[in-house]
Amino acid sequence: MKFGKQPAPVADINEDLLEVHKPKTEAAGVKAVMVALERAVAQAGVTRTAQSLLRLNQRGGFDCPGCAWPESDKKRKAAEFCENGAKAVAEENTLRTVGAEFWAKHSIAELSEKTEYWLGNQGRLSEPMVIREGETHYSPISWNDAFELIGEHIRATTPDRSVFYTSGRTANETAFLYQLFARALGTNNLPDCSNMCHESSGSALNPTIGIGKGTVSLDDIHDSELIFVVGQNPGTNHPRMLSALKECKDKGGKVVAVNPLPEAGLFNFKDPQTVSGVVGGGTPLADEYLQIKVGGDLALFQALGHLLLEAEEKNPGTVVDHSFIAAQTDGFDAYRDARRTLDWDETEKATGLDRAQIEKVAGMLLASKASIFCWALGVTQQPHSVDTIKEMVNVLLLQGNFGKPGAGACPVRGHSNVQGDRTMGIWEKPKEWLLAALDAEFGITSPRHHGHDAVESMEAFDRDEVDVFVSMGGNFSLACSDTEALEAGMQRIGLTVHISTKPNRSHIVHGRTSLILPTLGRTDKDDKHPKGAQFLSVEDSMSVVHSTQGRLTPVSEHLLAEPVIVARMAEATFGPDHSVDWRGMAEDYDVIRDHISRVLPGFEDFNARVRTKNGFVLPNPPRDTRSFATDIGRGRFTVSPLEYLTPPPGHLVLQTIRSHDQYNTTYYGLDDRYRGISGGRRVILIHPEDLAESGFQDRELVDVVSTFQGVDRRADKFRLVAYPTAKGCAAAYFPEANALVHKENVARESNTPGFKAMFVRFEPHTDGDATAEESASLQASGV
Repeated sequence: MKFGKQPAPVADINEDLLEVHKPKTEAAGVKAVMVALERAVAQAGVTRTAQSLLRLNQRGGFDCPGCAWPESDKKRKAAEFCENGAKAVAEENTLRTVGAEFWAKHSIAELSEKTEYWLGNQGRLSEPMVIREGETHYSPISWNDAFELIGEHIRATTPDRSVFYTSGRTANETAFLYQLFARALGTNNLPDCSNMCHESSGSALNPTIGIGKGTVSLDDIHDSELIFVVGQNPGTNHPRMLSALKECKDKGGKVVAVNPLPEAGLFNFKDPQTVSGVVGGGTPLADEYLQIKVGGDLALFQALGHLLLEAEEKNPGTVVDHSFIAAQTDGFDAYRDARRTLDWDETEKATGLDRAQIEKVAGMLLASKASIFCWALGVTQQPHSVDTIKEMVNVLLLQGNFGKPGAGACPVRGHSNVQGDRTMGIWEKPKEWLLAALDAEFGITSPRHHGHDAVESMEAFDRDEVDVFVSMGGNFSLACSDTEALEAGMQRIGLTVHISTKPNRSHIVHGRTSLILPTLGRTDKDDKHPKGAQFLSVEDSMSVVHSTQGRLTPVSEHLLAEPVIVARMAEATFGPDHSVDWRGMAEDYDVIRDHISRVLPGFEDFNARVRTKNGFVLPNPPRDTRSFATDIGRGRFTVSPLEYLTPPPGHLVLQTIRSHDQYNTTYYGLDDRYRGISGGRRVILIHPEDLAESGFQDRELVDVVSTFQGVDRRADKFRLVAYPTAKGCAAAYFPEANALVHKENVARESNTPGFKAMFVRFEPHTDGDATAEESASLQASGV
């Protein structure tokens, strides 16, 4: 461990320094605390670290810029954060800065060779920058000139040739202003990071239960009798969930983990804030682990539904909640007929599980009176993702697992406020009620035709149909699929605008003219307003809306708050006589919240309620009243055919994953501690038997080729690492593997990229970097 403030790294990733160790079987513990503190102090020093971490996820403090896991509305811990939350705050709190001197020193050609790890670790952006067509370096620009440039470009084109992308980090008030700006302009081109992650969840939940969100509270997690954790790695992606699962276990609940990879966080949690977590053995979490094949979840839940119905036939009235089904649902008879029989050979082939394992887990469902299904991107990024989630809803409906304590659906959102952004109207397919309410409130005429989602925006880039691309946070280049095609398209755009806190790849593969606009982060004080310091609000994974307010002095006087940036873009576009009072909202965020209270149901008296101790919970009919606001006013059983991923001969199914030192496209470091990988990122985790059958050796360098509808994509120089993943499956980190995902490889209905659905083969890497004999030597030395 190295404690003390550290300068920005000069060297970039050296994949030759990759180390491979035995994977861990436990998560968190004292090690997590030490790593979190080390990273935080290295970026921001001791004083600034203490000032931020003591306010993180506390009442009156700021919401974690990482995941969207909720806080308790009762007592909170003094350290109400996890290792990766502390890393996320450290990234934002850093005292390293990136100004004009950095951009003058480094050309775009030079920066294009740098990794995202190197770029992000240089520090916080400290002043507005511009690069114009034909130039090789970014240079400073005043805020006034930057906004004038944006207004000129937007006015020079038609509304639908502008695209407004949103990162989930964006707060409610900013998101509301941003979508209002787009709709006042005349477009619904509002892609966001939901398009890449949980769009499949909303596409499945809205028609079946009438709401695109989860239906449980944190107390429900604690009180559940049985929780399924499906396609999800909470130990890395939302570690505070482990505390909630521990409380469930302490109360006698059981956990079933369903995942192709044996993630440490699914098995044993060492809570560093308890004696047992520090000196004891921790808490075993998963009572059963189903090592399912990638894409086999639909088959699993069809089999579970079949077994529940079979048990009901043997003992009528003991399994199926007939009164609930009769009163509140539709389609049960068709579902029962479809699940009456099951091809077990096909089910075992699809899942990689044997019948006895599935029957055992079905027995756990039979014994449970209150079950929750949690899922994340391992479920949502498949061609048949929407059908899979609908099948999960079927099983929940079957036993009446809505609207009662400890039961329901729980899509675990990966990014803080990604759910709130959608609630605020960030969506390319808005409902008529929202548009009508905006028109009435602001005197505008919102467009009714649908806009582009993330994949459709890529396709529009490719067709030269985008003149202006504005990115509110995020890193679109590395967040979406088909990287080479995407970046080529971005570079054809007339103007790209990046509202960011740190340098990233999207700044480098910019449009013909490009602006980088530095903004305040969650931890920063926002006090440059006539009425003094302002606060914002966010919505967590369980529909709780609460305030967030940074208190740290920004690293530069040239940073502007996101609502101010949006308002000034709008003023520069529309002029001073527009029907919307943009300046009034930028000066006083209470004005934004008053507008929201009149436009969005559930936000009545917003300003008063968001100032209460715990904020407030948005209405949720399935949870609150056991009712379903679908088009038929009932919960809907659905019938889907069996579908799973069947790669061609000689291919494996590849899924993308995060490392433990990563949050989405941000790299905190190069240590995937729980999986035993450190020092590098270009690895393929592969089952030892698949490795032997492929003819390659452990640690050998290969080029990866994916095939989709007869078209190949390549990503070169990855190192194969033998790993206990499901047989027939492999895993690689994103965004390095995003280049392998063809842009047409998407989930039906949701259009989410198929990051968990690539068919890949390997070819020897031949540039002379390492021979098979050298790889064998590396293996023997333990490197």
